[in-house]
Amino acid sequence: MLVELEEKEATLINVGLLIEALKTENLDRFRAEFTELHPYDQAQFYTHISEELRAVLYRYVAPKEMAELFENIEIDEEDYEKFLAEMDPVYVADMLSHMYADDAADVLHELNEEQASNYLTMMDDEAAQEVQELLGYKEYTAGSLMTPEFISVEANATVSFAMKTLKQEAPNAETIYYVFVTDTNKKLLGVLSLRTLIVSPDDAVIEDLMDDRVVSVLVTEDQEEVAHKMRDYNLLAVPVVDEKHHLLGIITVDDIIDVMDEEASDDYSKLAGVSDLDSVDKSPLSAAKKRLPWLIILLFLGMMTASLIGQFEETLSQKAILAVFIPLIGGMAGNTGTQALAVAVRGIATGDLIHENKWKLVMREAGTGLITGAICGVVVTGIVYVWQQDLLLGALVGASIFITLIVATLAGSLVPLFMHKMKIDPAVASGPFITTINDIISILIYFGLATTFMHYLL
Repeated sequence: MLVELEEKEATLINVGLLIEALKTENLDRFRAEFTELHPYDQAQFYTHISEELRAVLYRYVAPKEMAELFENIEIDEEDYEKFLAEMDPVYVADMLSHMYADDAADVLHELNEEQASNYLTMMDDEAAQEVQELLGYKEYTAGSLMTPEFISVEANATVSFAMKTLKQEAPNAETIYYVFVTDTNKKLLGVLSLRTLIVSPDDAVIEDLMDDRVVSVLVTEDQEEVAHKMRDYNLLAVPVVDEKHHLLGIITVDDIIDVMDEEASDDYSKLAGVSDLDSVDKSPLSAAKKRLPWLIILLFLGMMTASLIGQFEETLSQKAILAVFIPLIGGMAGNTGTQALAVAVRGIATGDLIHENKWKLVMREAGTGLITGAICGVVVTGIVYVWQQDLLLGALVGASIFITLIVATLAGSLVPLFMHKMKIDPAVASGPFITTINDIISILIYFGLATTFMHYLL
């Protein structure tokens, strides 16, 4: 792992010097090098060294410094418990107290209820209360993502007062680029950019300068919807409000980047028919546990396909050559369906598919299926005729390809749209799932046509 780190961060981290300083317990040399690193690079070094070296590092790095490191760490969910267990509980509590409340809540989310409660008890009272409030919100909502560390002023304040407030609260605020404007009851009225605040006269009233067309999100709003809104409006931070429009917190762009990465990974996992692809599994057993549920489902669907072919045993016995083209037709159906599925799921995930153009997508995919089906059908007809010198057989396979591609394309686009309508994650209509369903459909079409026109084939 250290070799990998050295190759990846050779120009940023002097790995050898840091490890040597830890091994020889040279405090001054270690801190001189380590504290100059970006917190992300510190986190990379921290996660790649051995537990024995980390034990020395905890003595050399203050809880406040470790807090910044943990805000930039990239580890699996189960690793949080492992790393925190290495530290003294008081050290952990102090570290969590110095973290931004939303980041501390994210860490405690990965622990069991008893562990989280113990750390909250030892934390600074004010920090613990902020984190406790965030833990009370449902996971994957705006409330669970927001931070209460923001800057706000009342609408009747002057620029001079606002600048004084900004200077006082900036060290603890997660971002200072937006100053949010409220009334005396903390109801959100508008927003003010740092640029506007700096260039305005000291005696100007905030209410006259603010933009009252402020974009906000409800505390109960899903994190994916929040990500779409911040992307659409190019926001660095978005205010979070309750049903009465009281300002509760803000969500910053760095948290939304993590959400987008998480959602993309989740959708890709489901499209692949795997429960979780966020990390490289540590053992074949854990990988098998994640993949088996879908594979068992697909196994039974595959048995249905095999059983279906068995129903056409008499057709196959009369014209055995028909069996040769089963993989061709099934494969084409699966590939076409997966392509349409990817287009539909992406449209839903990005929010591009609003109500008015869903049917436009379906009609476009139907047209695509018609064109690709016709071309592939003609090509297959010609190939089979040249190969088998049987025009009727070629026409049968070509017609099957033609109809199958149209149906498979429609299925690939309609299934995720239907699931979205039923409030089910459309990514559940995974590639393996839609492929197997289209296998069944293609077998029915192929052997249905073959049975119907068998007397012509013979």
